[in-house]
Amino acid sequence: MMGRRGFVTGAAGAFAAPGLRFTPGQTEQVLRGTLPPGSPDYVYVPVEVPRGVREIRVSYAYERPAVPPGTQGNALDIGVFDERGTELGGRGFRGWSGGARTEFFLRADDATPGYLPGPVRAGTWHIALGPYTVAPGGLAYTVTVRLTYGTPGRTPAPVYPPERARGRGRAWYRGDCHLHSVYSDGRRTPAEIAAAARAAGLDFINTSEHNTHAAHRAWEGLWGDDLLILTGEEVTTRNGHVVAIGTDPGTFVDWRYRARDNRFGHYARAIRRAGGLVVPAHPHATCIGCNWKFGFADADVVEVWNGPYTPDDEVTLADWDSTLATAGRWTPAMGSSDAHREPQKVGEPQTVVLADDLTREAVLAGLRAGRSYVAESAAVSLSFTATGGRGDRAGIGDRLAVPPDAPVTVRLEVAGAPGCTARFVTDQGVLHTAPPLPASGTGTAEWTTTAAYATYVRAEVRHPATAPGLPGALAAFTNPVFLGDGLSR
Repeated sequence: MMGRRGFVTGAAGAFAAPGLRFTPGQTEQVLRGTLPPGSPDYVYVPVEVPRGVREIRVSYAYERPAVPPGTQGNALDIGVFDERGTELGGRGFRGWSGGARTEFFLRADDATPGYLPGPVRAGTWHIALGPYTVAPGGLAYTVTVRLTYGTPGRTPAPVYPPERARGRGRAWYRGDCHLHSVYSDGRRTPAEIAAAARAAGLDFINTSEHNTHAAHRAWEGLWGDDLLILTGEEVTTRNGHVVAIGTDPGTFVDWRYRARDNRFGHYARAIRRAGGLVVPAHPHATCIGCNWKFGFADADVVEVWNGPYTPDDEVTLADWDSTLATAGRWTPAMGSSDAHREPQKVGEPQTVVLADDLTREAVLAGLRAGRSYVAESAAVSLSFTATGGRGDRAGIGDRLAVPPDAPVTVRLEVAGAPGCTARFVTDQGVLHTAPPLPASGTGTAEWTTTAAYATYVRAEVRHPATAPGLPGALAAFTNPVFLGDGLSR
């Protein structure tokens, strides 16, 4: 048996993590150690598990000393890999709770939310410690592992959500694709999220827990003819977060790399092979590790609006808009609530997508094509079109192929946005602003331009400004309509 007390020392990349070796029949061991500043992103504590174990239970704690203002304190995440190993790709992955829990268990017939039920086989398991931030004096931790012996139970076959709900044929469907439950760091149960989604007027949602796919099997009985549930993951790296939307149920996407490792493209392709979309989340968020550093070459869609509208969303909107005028592939925008707990609202904002039906395939196709707009709630509805002089018409995400000097009329119809202002944005900026909408919240704005003057036109609906020189918060915005024969998808 290894000692009950150990210390992790050395620089990043030169770590020898202490571990625990259980003898047959032994039920509990405690490991203490210290992670210094500059620790690797993930430290793996080996645990030798003997035969005959029915359940493994892990708890941990760490010191949180006071630090000077402007200095990061201690924050330590945790997860576990089984005897199949810790290699990238996640073959041995059995669960992750980040910093949301202080203990977890696994056995064949059950597991803590965020962890995968299954047999506790003999071999070298690894407790994965993720030092998110480390105080100048180091991060002292204690890990306790308890084993229960006995006959293992049976692992239930997972029941995953179906790939279709009863739709309305080709229509506009509302969804929220970035949500968190008790299966990561959220406070709502899947049942509470499903109820909140229905109350918010949503037609579809996507389960997107941090660094685990354990919730894919947690929605049994919660879908219905009125609610399509997609499965995915929020891949939470140290250089930004990406939401995998609509992957095959049971798909795990690894997160243990930075931009410098040149691994993101590999996992973006893995998301697509699993049928999903690659969506960088809140690219300009200010939390540690949240700002997107991988570039957008591998993105299918970008989450431009995340939760209640804030300045970082405004920066993301401007950054995304600046990419639309260049020749080549364009990346559509979407919005999601990223709701974790009350009072955060499921469906604020929500993406409204034109899909051929309420199915996984059709919804993802609509999002990928940019046939969508984002609204702060189900109360807000838009219709946005561009019409040429010969009556040719294009909608959101499409191209109106017209001669450079031919007149084009863009028309926006708005409902549910009282006191808000509609405006049209092109590659030159805001070129038309309509009068504020009346108390009914319903109105129409039109503007005539040409393809020579406007490479694209998109629409925004904004609340009144609250600070001089700054635009008001968004109530809704659309993906662009492209004019002429330049850009292609």
